[in-house]
Amino acid sequence: MQIVVTLDCLDLDALAEFWETALSPLAYRRGFDAPPYLSLVSEQGPPLLLQKVPEPKSAKNRMHLDLGVQDLEAEVDRLLRLGAKTVATDLTEHGFRWAVLADPEDNEFCVFVKPAG
Repeated sequence: MQIVVTLDCLDLDALAEFWETALSPLAYRRGFDAPPYLSLVSEQGPPLLLQKVPEPKSAKNRMHLDLGVQDLEAEVDRLLRLGAKTVATDLTEHGFRWAVLADPEDNEFCVFVKPAG
């Protein structure tokens, strides 16, 4: 069995560029490319399959990516420079700190730091 995370999008190439760069610390790179699909693959995580669809996102994601990092503020700044948008920041619970961002097509994802210790 294999897990593949699939994300619908309008602009396949633009979203692939965003996510390939956003996930570059995990060495994600383009894999399978046969429109309407394009995959991003890495030895360090499950494949991210982008699927071109005709309709824009219309509601909150029911599933999303969580990206664990060492420096929350630096990573959020980097992702914002790549084209992400801020949804919510300065969130904490059970010692975790995180921010909610959205990619250029408004798909939400979280960036978090584990509790110290």
